[in-house]
Amino acid sequence: MRIPVHRPRSLAGQLFAMQAVLIAVVVAGYALFTYVSDRSQAEQAAGRQATAVARSVADSPSVREAIRTSDPSARLQPYAVAVVRDADVDFVTIMNPRGIRWTHPDPDQIGLPFRGHTAPALRGRTFTETYTGTLGPSVRAVTPVRDGERIVGLVSAGIRVEAISRRAQGQLTALLAVAGGALVLGAIGTYVVNARLRRHTHGMNATELSHMHDYHQAALHAVREGLLMLDGQYRVALINDGGRELLGVGQEEDVVGRSVAELGLPAPLTGALLASEPRVDEVHLTADRVLVVNTSPVSGGERRGSVVTLRDVTELQSLMGELDSERGFTQALRSQAHEAANRLHTVVSLIELGRAEEAVDFATAELELAQALTDQVVAAVSEPVLAALLLGKTAQANERGVELVVSPDSRLDDGLLPDALPARDLVTILGNLIDNAVDAAQGGMSPRVTVTALTEGGAQLILRVSDTGPGVDPDHAEAVFQRGFTTKPSGPGGRGLGLALVRQAVVRHGGTLTVAAADGGGARFEARLPLRSGGGTATGAAVADGAVARGAGGAA
Repeated sequence: MRIPVHRPRSLAGQLFAMQAVLIAVVVAGYALFTYVSDRSQAEQAAGRQATAVARSVADSPSVREAIRTSDPSARLQPYAVAVVRDADVDFVTIMNPRGIRWTHPDPDQIGLPFRGHTAPALRGRTFTETYTGTLGPSVRAVTPVRDGERIVGLVSAGIRVEAISRRAQGQLTALLAVAGGALVLGAIGTYVVNARLRRHTHGMNATELSHMHDYHQAALHAVREGLLMLDGQYRVALINDGGRELLGVGQEEDVVGRSVAELGLPAPLTGALLASEPRVDEVHLTADRVLVVNTSPVSGGERRGSVVTLRDVTELQSLMGELDSERGFTQALRSQAHEAANRLHTVVSLIELGRAEEAVDFATAELELAQALTDQVVAAVSEPVLAALLLGKTAQANERGVELVVSPDSRLDDGLLPDALPARDLVTILGNLIDNAVDAAQGGMSPRVTVTALTEGGAQLILRVSDTGPGVDPDHAEAVFQRGFTTKPSGPGGRGLGLALVRQAVVRHGGTLTVAAADGGGARFEARLPLRSGGGTATGAAVADGAVARGAGGAA
């Protein structure tokens, strides 16, 4: 048996109950105030009406004439009854100055003393009061009857409180009807508003919303990937710590509410964030990172914004480049092993044929050729990492039918490179430039790639790679440095990223990257990197936002 668990009322339900009670209290208070106010106004109106009737009777000549007779009641009683009927009052009492009644709605009360105050009227002043007389509580007015300067009688006209209450009750009934209608309309409006609120809060109560906010904040700061949320006007609505780090936005910088175009991001990345259609696993570059960007619109009828996720694949891309190089080296070694086996079989065959001297000459010649290549490279570039890279790339290019040579003017001694210029970045720069050049030169007449590595005045490192390929169209001199530009079909991993990594590494170290036509045809790429702090700039004649290449580690 499942025990039902009481779930707290939702936030919308709590607000509905609170608003309903508030509306009821306001309407009830207004009704009570209006009733008291109307009751007071009704009493004041009754007092004015009684005063007007009393003065009219007191000013009547027939009343003064009847008072002079020996039996005033005989003439005044019928007159008072007619006034009560016509003036809509409950009684008109005419009395002598001592307060003895000459008229009364109840004939038995004629001749008896008047119940109420008469002193102000005897002093010549008209006044009103609420007093309980023979007919019950009433609002009455008392005024003197003058015959010249002498007060010869008093007139009192009044309306019973019960009649006043009946008048106020009629108004109260109408007021309650209006108040009930207002309460119903208020309840309907409150229900509609809270139904909409319930849809927006998904029926959750305040505690659940508070917990969700706490979980949201914890998850937002715990996720290492970048998360960026944009509103319908492409303004930043939310960004987590990972997003700030990947986009290079300071933790103290207030970017919420700012447009994406104001964040100072590279143009291709800004364009991807401003695009209305979804983006899936697009690779973009910042000043020092390679990012994979995914965008997805927020679900809803109108455009409510988009959600952007950012993944840092800088290290992964670098490892992939190294893996590609290792694969190339492996293929080169496999081919070299095959060639070495052929040469060894040749030597063995010569020995078996009894031609030992020819076998020694053949083996010596092959050894001298390999040693000469090594000596040439090491003599020009004694920096061990670059020397090893050039030897490996030479063998790899040779297997692809391309001659790779180190120019005679190359000179790079060991220990000259500063710690601020790590070997990994040099491998990225020179390795991608060589791969790019080999791809461009392959298939041409006498394919050749020339590499130059030297220092200029001890202040700059120059890495220059020329090829004998078709060269770079002057119209594409800048486009070649934009990510994704390529003249070859895309492979599984895509193309157009090799020179992007080169440009990123060069700019990160304050250098320049340019492209021009080589002397013997083809293209010449030149990277200049400062060896001292403050040298170089972060701009180049052909370096644009985004970056390039003729392949992800390959030719364009």
